Amino acid sequence: MAHGGILLLILTFVGISHGQLQVGFYANTCPDAEAIVTGVVRDAVASDQTIAPALLRLHFHDCFVQGCEGSILIDNGREADEKHAFEHQGVRGFDVIDIAKSQLESACPGVVSCADIVALAARDAIVLAKGPSYGVETGRRDGTVSDTKMADNMPDVSDSIQKLKQKFSEKGLTEKDLVILSAAHTIGTTACFFMTSRLYTFSGGVGSDPSINPEFFPELKSRCPLNGDVNVRLPMDRDSGQTFDNQILKNIRGGFAVLQSDASLYQDEVTQSIVDSYFESSRPSSGPSFEADFVDSIVKLGRVGVLTGSEGRIRAVCKSF
Repeated sequence: MAHGGILLLILTFVGISHGQLQVGFYANTCPDAEAIVTGVVRDAVASDQTIAPALLRLHFHDCFVQGCEGSILIDNGREADEKHAFEHQGVRGFDVIDIAKSQLESACPGVVSCADIVALAARDAIVLAKGPSYGVETGRRDGTVSDTKMADNMPDVSDSIQKLKQKFSEKGLTEKDLVILSAAHTIGTTACFFMTSRLYTFSGGVGSDPSINPEFFPELKSRCPLNGDVNVRLPMDRDSGQTFDNQILKNIRGGFAVLQSDASLYQDEVTQSIVDSYFESSRPSSGPSFEADFVDSIVKLGRVGVLTGSEGRIRAVCKSF
């Protein structure tokens, strides 16, 4: 996570109807579509492991603005394109989507949307990080608007738990979805840029976030020293930054969350109880499954604000209308 008036409100509340989405939407029109995307993602991750969390983040950022309709991919050389929003800084993986789109256009011209490629690539990235596989609902069409202003309401690492809950609710996502989708931080890194306030100017411009475990603070401070290089990166999931698992929820419980927004999940009665629910059972098999719940939440995310049927279009090139 990271980071226009009446129009923005309309686009924000377009609803979570998944319309004509269905698993296997391209079975007849482009039967190799999913295999093509999987192959491209596999090759990309083989050469750069950091691409897996980048593709997962790309899906979240696309869906959370105007819905899962590929607006974040547009790059017409305009600073006003959504891709250039401050809230999307550090979002990567565009080249992977472009490669997949090029191969799909060769195999099935004008059939597979860029929005669907983003959703499929996120699933494949999760699997390659040893996370759960799942059927991706497809049938999205690509949007026709891309504007930096649309990204103003992205969740931010400095948001309070109340603000995070509100932002997710506006997308039709529950408090449980907030916890589970935040746990996508189980893979990937963040920059010291996002840690400075939490470590050094948390309260009235001074001090550190009291929710940080005292054992953890020296470690964070050594990685991100005051006035140090803000571009230095550190895993968002201490001890398990390359494997998709529930270790990040254990970290949140123990005060070892790296991001302030993740730590805030344990500062609210409802979200705290959700985090705890994955560890309170004496027999893990009888408690909730983090992997199964993550699949439910990311499938739900993939339905936000989708365009289907005759809405939108199928772009021939993902970065251009």
